[in-house]
Amino acid sequence: MILLNYLASFFLITLGLYCIVTKHDLLKSVIGLSVMDYGVNLLIITVGFNPGGTAPIFTFGELNPASFFVDPIPQALTLTSIVIGACTTAMSLSLVIKIREMYGTTDTRQIRRLRG
Repeated sequence: MILLNYLASFFLITLGLYCIVTKHDLLKSVIGLSVMDYGVNLLIITVGFNPGGTAPIFTFGELNPASFFVDPIPQALTLTSIVIGACTTAMSLSLVIKIREMYGTTDTRQIRRLRG
């Protein structure tokens, strides 16, 4: 099960990177950036997963040397990454809208040709 998560995360990261590098439409590049962000989030959660672990909420009476907890740091980092990714996507889409209004296209090859 964990191997499937690793494979899926690497597939999402490479798919997003492929979209960013090869596509000439700005909207497709923003979508590729979002897909890559989802892949990184899945990778962080998968790295922090411990099979058989419990939630790291305990009292001192419940704590013993045999206790096995899940690390909460990757979950906190992923939650922060989700918020930052949503803000980055919103900002990128607003820039794409402004570029479309200014140049009349979202094709990067045509935008580069327009100087001035």
